[in-house]
Order: sequence, then structure tokens, then C-alpha cells
Amino acid sequence: MTVFHFLNCAALTFGPHAVYYTATPLSEYDTIGTCVKAALVYLGTTLIKLVCLATFLQVSDNDNFDPYQELLKAFIGFIDVAGLYFALTQLTHRNISQNHKFQAIGLGWAFADSLLHRLAPLWVGAKGQEFTWDYLLQGLEANANLVLTVSLAALGSLMWLRKNKPKTIVPIIYASAGVLATMPSIISYLRSGLGWDFPKVVGFELFSSLVMAFISWQLFSACQKPSL
Repeated sequence: MTVFHFLNCAALTFGPHAVYYTATPLSEYDTIGTCVKAALVYLGTTLIKLVCLATFLQVSDNDNFDPYQELLKAFIGFIDVAGLYFALTQLTHRNISQNHKFQAIGLGWAFADSLLHRLAPLWVGAKGQEFTWDYLLQGLEANANLVLTVSLAALGSLMWLRKNKPKTIVPIIYASAGVLATMPSIISYLRSGLGWDFPKVVGFELFSSLVMAFISWQLFSACQKPSL
């Protein structure tokens, strides 16, 4: 039963990434190389973030919400935006469209995040003797993170790669990207500041991921329309 539980949790955590790749044109255009490059950029970005966090953040003996520390974490979190910018604009890609490029980069980025942050806890915890919902919730959280990351990559491609954007929606693009970039700090505030439990936080992440995906899709579609 423990192995079966682990396999279920692993499928819920990592399966959607594989389904996304195979069920979309990403597999037809062989964008696996772009996904791998994005994953490597994510690992490098995470290393830089860890160095910054270890350098500038103070170690606290309690879990109380510290506005100054959280604000500093939010600023350091924008290193992810810089990493996505590098992946979108500086890496060499195969001859793929902008639509496929941001999806491949977002997919590789999200998969690397799940692999780095969820594989070890899943391997150790989900094989335990006592059943817990926490690892199933982690799988749902990974799905929400996938949607949020692809949405941020889509908005990044609009900000940095598309030139002929309707001027009326440019502020909305940047505001939406700002919300997505600060989402980890928002989640941290809900957990530490408001004391939300894990299921409630995951529910918020799933809901917000759907909302931001819809907004990103609408903005991307508006930029795809030919200007009159």
C-alpha cells in the first residue's frame, strides 16, 4: 500500500508535466531541448537565490511573520524573473514559434522546481507506514505551480519578445506579471501571517492559478490579433 501511495502521489506531482508535453504541439516540434535548457537555467537561478537568502536573511527561531524579511524574500524572488528573461531572450532555441517557446520554457522550469522541491520529501514521506493527505496536496500544489509558471512565461514573452502590443493592455501585462512574480510571497503571508493550513493554501493556489491562466490567455490572445 505504501508503494502504491507513493506511485499515486508521484503521478499526481510529475504526470501533468508529461501529459502537457505529449498532448500539445511541444512534442511534435521536439522542444525537449528547450525544456532541458530552461530546467538548467532554473537550477542556476535557484543556486543564486539560495546564496542571496543565506547572505541577507536572518535565521529566526520562530515561524512568526516578519514583514521586513518577507519583503526581502520578495525582492530576491525576482531573480526568477531574471532567469526567465535569460531563458526567453538569450538561450538559442530551435526554429519554434513564440507560442511553443514560452510553453517549453515554462514547462521545463516548473518540472525542475517540482523535481528539486518535491521529489525527496515524496520519496521519504509517501512511503511511510501512515497514510497522509499532505503528499497528494503537494501534487496538486505542483499542478498549480505548473500553470502559474507557464502563465508567467507567457507574460514574459509578451513583455520581452513581442513588439507590436496594444498600448492599452501593456499596464495589465506588467501588473499581472508582477502578481505572478510575487505569488511565493503571497503564499508565505497566507501561511505565516494569516495562519492558513496547508489544504486551504493549496486551494488558494489552484484557484489563483486558474484565474491568472485565464488572464494570461486573454492578454496573449489580444496581442495575437492583427492591429487595425
